[in-house]
Amino acid sequence: MSVQEHPSGQRVDLTDAAAGLLRRLTGQHGPLMFHQSGGCCDGSSPMCYPLGEFRTGNADVHLGDLRVDGIDEPIPVWMSASQFEYWRHTHLTIDVVPGRGSGFSVEAPEGVRFLVRSRLFTDDELSALDDV
Repeated sequence: MSVQEHPSGQRVDLTDAAAGLLRRLTGQHGPLMFHQSGGCCDGSSPMCYPLGEFRTGNADVHLGDLRVDGIDEPIPVWMSASQFEYWRHTHLTIDVVPGRGSGFSVEAPEGVRFLVRSRLFTDDELSALDDV
């Protein structure tokens, strides 16, 4: 798993495989966004939507923006606030694997699905996030 390099203080990154898929999907759908709700079924998977198709609000946390080579606009990543309470101490990496996820996420027809891989932040990383 090769991970795209992003500045420190980021809560979310993506793998090279996910970046490649996002370039293709952006060509098909225009600017994109991610949201992870933590609900049932596929709610624990990151859902990819055309930007603005999923409305975010006070019940959501903006984790950061993914910058992907070959895509002009950054891709915002959101999570429901209730889910964030469980994941606030983890760094998330968006990856892609074979299989079908939710029919609502734009990658579904591709025969692949996005998923999140996680690891705990180090004390230094948490401190840097607190400073941001």
